Amino acid sequence: MSEWMAKRFWKEASAEACDGGFSILLDGRSVKTPSKAALVVPTLALAERVAAEWDAQGDVIKPADMPFTRSCNAAIDKVSVQHREVADLIAAYGDADLTCYRADSPVELVARQAAAWDPLLKWIGQQYDVQLSPVSGVIHRPQDALVLQVLSDEVHRLDAFALTAFHDLVGMSGSLVIGLAALHDLHPAAQLWALSRVDEAWQEEQWGVDEEAVETAAKKESDFLHAKSFHDLSRQG
Repeated sequence: MSEWMAKRFWKEASAEACDGGFSILLDGRSVKTPSKAALVVPTLALAERVAAEWDAQGDVIKPADMPFTRSCNAAIDKVSVQHREVADLIAAYGDADLTCYRADSPVELVARQAAAWDPLLKWIGQQYDVQLSPVSGVIHRPQDALVLQVLSDEVHRLDAFALTAFHDLVGMSGSLVIGLAALHDLHPAAQLWALSRVDEAWQEEQWGVDEEAVETAAKKESDFLHAKSFHDLSRQG
């Protein structure tokens, strides 16, 4: 059955162990993804969260209110079948990582970027025995190919569910380094998100708040925090 039926047709959603993980049942019948694959997730914690989304639906199904279901569908229908392509796309952020591109002025912004991002680069160096080099200005300067390969290998080792989460952690923050820090719980997710917003915070202080930009940032932050929660639930147990 497709999960995107317009009307609610079940009384109870539940999670149950199955071959390969845990499935979500609607009145005892297994949910499938939009591509008709079995909706099987790696942990009971994630299965229960997805089942709770189904239980919370009213008479009309609202996919927008089911972020964990959507992420599971993406992991199964898209990322699992295009794993290499997705991993390559995300690993490429390492060659132009947000944390490596620094302003050359004013000195206050230069100092703020260094205070926020230098510890992240130090951590990535210790964690993976690599060195990403920060540069001043916006002109691209390639990182060492061997360093990028080490980080790419790490991305390619992620399973489909972890890579689905990682896609948004990196894409929303603009930083492979911050995405990896999130996976390793270096700081709380909200703190890591704030570290990705150093430049934007500076601009707001100088020029005031742009309401449209604030709204866009809030949506990205929500997606970032969801991705972290999705990753953690897919690892529990």
